Amino acid sequence: MSRAFLFILDSVGIGGAPDADRFGDKGANTLGHVAAQAHPFLPNLAALGLGHAAKAASGHLPKGFDGDVPLRGKWGYGVEVSNGKDTPSGHWEIAGVPVTFDWGYFPKTVPCFPRALTDAIVAQAELPGLLGNKHASGTDVIAEFGEEHMETGKPIIYTSADSVIQIAAHEETFGLDRLYEVCAAARELSYDLNIGRVIARPFVGADARDFTRTGNRKDYSIPPPSPTLLDRLTQAGRDVVSIGKIGDIYAHSGTGREIKAVGNDALFEATFSLMADLEDGGLLLTNFVDFDMLYGHRRDPRGYGAALEAFDEQLPQALERLKPGDLLIITADHGCDPTWRGSDHTRECVPILSFSPGAAPGSFGRRASFADIGQTIATHLGIAPLAHGKSWL
Repeated sequence: MSRAFLFILDSVGIGGAPDADRFGDKGANTLGHVAAQAHPFLPNLAALGLGHAAKAASGHLPKGFDGDVPLRGKWGYGVEVSNGKDTPSGHWEIAGVPVTFDWGYFPKTVPCFPRALTDAIVAQAELPGLLGNKHASGTDVIAEFGEEHMETGKPIIYTSADSVIQIAAHEETFGLDRLYEVCAAARELSYDLNIGRVIARPFVGADARDFTRTGNRKDYSIPPPSPTLLDRLTQAGRDVVSIGKIGDIYAHSGTGREIKAVGNDALFEATFSLMADLEDGGLLLTNFVDFDMLYGHRRDPRGYGAALEAFDEQLPQALERLKPGDLLIITADHGCDPTWRGSDHTRECVPILSFSPGAAPGSFGRRASFADIGQTIATHLGIAPLAHGKSWL
């Protein structure tokens, strides 16, 4: 029986989304703009078809890519049909459940949260108050309010263009468990608003000059509205291994063995150590978060390019661990163009790179939904078809 591996490069979009203008993102192209500014050398991703996918999606071959590079894998690109450009929407669609409903969002006003919601959070969590209450970058809002938070004990609450409530607090002066309690309360109070996630954002440091977010982030997500690929595999008794923030994204539904790791290097290390242990018929999926968290949202194209190079350098170790009959798919969940205005995700197509030992290279072209990825994995692993998506196998 075969196995499947799914690597999600968080935010590595390739432009060309047909509805980008609806999101204010016409012209956004994460890979293209990173390549133009940072000139990353990505021979292994190129050999799997990354440049081909980017050109097919956006009409432009990214700088530094060779359109005639010998291929080792099959390539295509995915068009998102979900109503949002957020992390859950992208991941759920990849796993066969497009988001067809509308998320709740908060206006770009100050304050941005409804008074009834913030009053309820303060009362239920027994807080002295809340700081922030606006759209903001996570690092900026901590620098702005972190010292006052430490003095007053008031957590920092903020949002973005995603359907999200983020709450930041100092791990030591406020306490990590206390922060989780506040976020759990906010999660319960925000279901009626149809907010996708509440995210705990702990940080450390003595003052605004050295505040640093830690790896103890925790997401409180709405469960997917119907069974995902992960649920279906779990129900079938298959081995599912979820590395990184996968468990949080799917609200721990069908996510099997959950392995936490912080940073792409640690995520790769965990992935390498578990690839050999994955049972026949199983799925291992890893979210490589650094592209989005450290470089996309912080609008750092050079850092983004360096992170892509580091991933590319380690990719051969993953390919070497594949057995005959295994399938590896590399994709993304949305864009986060580090040259774009603001600090939010960008609506983009995503690359879909597929590799199986001994399989002939080629193209499976444009995929009308990210759900084609989940359907292809379902076909490969021999389970019943999912409700959405079309396999390219």
